Amino acid sequence: MSNRVVCREASHAGSWYSASGAQLNAQLESWLSQAQSSIKPARAIIAPRRVFILGPSHHVPLSRCALSSADVYRTPLYDLRIDQKVYTDLWKTGLFERMSMQTDEDEHSIEMHLPYTAKAMESHKDEFSIVPVLVGALSESKEQEYGKLLSKYLADPTNLFIISSDFCHWGQRFRYTYYDESQGEIYRSIEHLDKMGMGIIEQLDPMSFTNYLKKYHNTICGRHPIGVLLNAVAELRKSGIDMNFSFLNYAQSSECRNWQDSSVSYAAGALIVH
Repeated sequence: MSNRVVCREASHAGSWYSASGAQLNAQLESWLSQAQSSIKPARAIIAPRRVFILGPSHHVPLSRCALSSADVYRTPLYDLRIDQKVYTDLWKTGLFERMSMQTDEDEHSIEMHLPYTAKAMESHKDEFSIVPVLVGALSESKEQEYGKLLSKYLADPTNLFIISSDFCHWGQRFRYTYYDESQGEIYRSIEHLDKMGMGIIEQLDPMSFTNYLKKYHNTICGRHPIGVLLNAVAELRKSGIDMNFSFLNYAQSSECRNWQDSSVSYAAGALIVH
């Protein structure tokens, strides 16, 4: 039996972000120093032993969730170790596929959170592991199934969950041009649409979020990872665990004013357990 460590390379370093560890470290320090702390203690403040990262699949059709074939995810800062015990437990459920290394390295949704994770955890870098999960285009019942499965991990205060998602991808190149003229300029309509969805997510009601997506078809790329999280929270609330979710920031890549424009929206929030 081979003891060779299988590494997923930081395939988007040098294009989507800096491949220089020193430059990336300086950038992250600058950006994180500008972030305002949450008023209430968030789960992220407890140094977790395990970081789950749920990201949507952009390049391959996937109707379930998939686990990595790697042992280690490389970053320009330092390597992140996958928790093989949790992976074994998840694999035994029969609910997961294995993604090929090609699929893993082509996908950006999980990788884009790795430098932040590495930087935030650098003082504990030998004490934590990651659990990357690629989330496919799940049905409502599958979102419930995975939410129920992952709820026990969400309930564990030594675990942190990161959900990877952009918000509205607007423009003809995204084949999505919803426009509510009553909101004024196009970018105002996009913001209104996004904030409607953000408000529903803050209610932590998976069915309301599903109905919102069915009605408006907002192009939220991480809608299925978000759905899994909402269903995990719903499962924990049944047992009396009190949680609330608050969005902390919202931005658009550009302000769309005509039909030739395009933009991608971004939102960041935190789930707080009382």
